[in-house]
Amino acid sequence: MKILSWNTQWCCGLDGLVSPQRIIERARSLADADVLCLQEIAVNYPGLQGAPGDQLAQLQKLLPGWQLFFGAAVDEFTTTGRQRFGNLIATRLPALQVQHYPLPYPADAGVRSMPRICTVVTVMDARLGAVRVMTTHLEYYSKAQRMAQALALRGLHLAACSVADAPPQDCRDGSPFQTKSHTHQAVLCGDFNFEPQEAEYAALTACWATGEEGALQPGQWHDSWRLLHPDDPQPPTFKLFDRRYGPEPVACDFMLVSDSLQSRVRDWQTDGHTQASDHQPVVLTLG
Repeated sequence: MKILSWNTQWCCGLDGLVSPQRIIERARSLADADVLCLQEIAVNYPGLQGAPGDQLAQLQKLLPGWQLFFGAAVDEFTTTGRQRFGNLIATRLPALQVQHYPLPYPADAGVRSMPRICTVVTVMDARLGAVRVMTTHLEYYSKAQRMAQALALRGLHLAACSVADAPPQDCRDGSPFQTKSHTHQAVLCGDFNFEPQEAEYAALTACWATGEEGALQPGQWHDSWRLLHPDDPQPPTFKLFDRRYGPEPVACDFMLVSDSLQSRVRDWQTDGHTQASDHQPVVLTLG
């Protein structure tokens, strides 16, 4: 199972050209992915560089036969009409369930920011079984919001594992109460806007504490790069070519896996050459 994650910057390359087609072509040249997780997808934002239109519709045409699930972190109505901005998961695997979780947005007066979201699609892989694929893009400017969002992502996985350990009553009546697919297996990917040495990374990947009777067993998010290369820093995924946001390239796009997928991590790669976005795509292979 191959999952590709990429902050596309609304499919705007460093040449100023907005091209969803170029994003998909480059992604496909990097990996024969089963799931694409694309952050910063825009619908009707003529004020952005390159004036992106309905990128959701454009991507659907570029991915015939795939299912696309769009989570709008921003969904607003202006004089331009309805405008949406967020994350997209596209998959050619059977989809079992879709969930969208708004992330915390605490007040941080005077700091530039926008709402953030985590989109979750549970897919069925022939070899791995059900896997929750989660993608997100955390706040860039506000450290307080970014920390709150990192803790919330940790909490989302903990809660999902809790339900998998103690599922609801089985129901097969065809109603909304019907039994769902609950699984410990999960991948969390996206642009986290923090680096491995920062406090938000430590908070997100911290081991769960054991508590009183009935508490969850120990577990945590694991950085797939570190599982394969424990002694090497992750290759940078941001500011390789565009230094507007800082002088040095950094790693801030991660592929995290659940405890149950640690032994399934086979490969991790990035494309350090493309300039189709201001970030580099990352591919995780599970087997």
